[in-house]
Amino acid sequence: MAGKKAEDRRQAAAPARLVIASRESRLAMWQAQHIRDRLRTLYPETAVDILGMSTRGDRILDRPLAQIGGKGLFIKELETAMLEGRADLAVHSLKDVPMEMPDGFMLAAIGVRENPCDAFVSGRYARLDALPAGAVLGTSSLRRAALMRARYPHLRVESLRGNLDTRLRKLDEGQYDAIVLAAAGLIRLGLQARIRAVLAPEVSLPAPGQGALGIEIAAERKDLLPWLAPLNDAATASCVTAERAFSRALGGSCQVPLGAYAVIETHAGAPVLWLRGFIATPDGGRIVRGEQHGAPEHAAHLGSSLAQQLRAAGADDILAAQGGA
Repeated sequence: MAGKKAEDRRQAAAPARLVIASRESRLAMWQAQHIRDRLRTLYPETAVDILGMSTRGDRILDRPLAQIGGKGLFIKELETAMLEGRADLAVHSLKDVPMEMPDGFMLAAIGVRENPCDAFVSGRYARLDALPAGAVLGTSSLRRAALMRARYPHLRVESLRGNLDTRLRKLDEGQYDAIVLAAAGLIRLGLQARIRAVLAPEVSLPAPGQGALGIEIAAERKDLLPWLAPLNDAATASCVTAERAFSRALGGSCQVPLGAYAVIETHAGAPVLWLRGFIATPDGGRIVRGEQHGAPEHAAHLGSSLAQQLRAAGADDILAAQGGA
């Protein structure tokens, strides 16, 4: 299949110009520039530009994301730009992409994953276990908040909105004693020194797709697929396919604390996808966990199967309490 796509690309003229729609935060622009540079290397005859945009999710910072419409608020304006012909593709942190793609859009490629784990950041404390009773821990995620409340009930877990630089500034101003956020963003911006500890999945299971970049196009632009195919990483795509299928089968959104993380290991000389997932109440008082193993080519089935396993173990009660399916 990859050989056929390469042949198709050789037989067709490269696009004269490609425009990438991106949010204007420093991290989002880094991601767009990374894909721009990859495309320029692949197709030096193609002009690749970035259209920076402000999204509603970037502008509304006084309320938790779950209260204002969820992750789709970070991509709607970018999708409008693609529909109107002002952009050809958009680059997203895949964890910010809704589990159900909007009608008329598709994921064309999923890039190599950066560290998918959460990071503990603090100016005063070296690790989560060192935070004293009453310390304020900030996070933008219901998932992280539920896990932290369950494991560290003596802490005050409070909402933290804003782009990465804003979150770090609020920490440095003393509004929080520590914050938890995705390690990938810090690494991509060269801020590894701010990470005091990387949280193991056993402590904070990542969000579906965390650390991976998703490249979105309008469904009618299938002409772009052969040109974007070299950006796709098969192993990452299998893992996040399982994670997103799990979340989608549970009605995954910002309204319910949920995590999913898959890795591909080798057993008896064959690749095996290991998927872990959980769903929780917002206060962390109840967490239902599970895992599945199977062939990477069955990633989507593994995700939905794990969701069924958790439903049988009590996930339906949690969903019902939060108004989910």
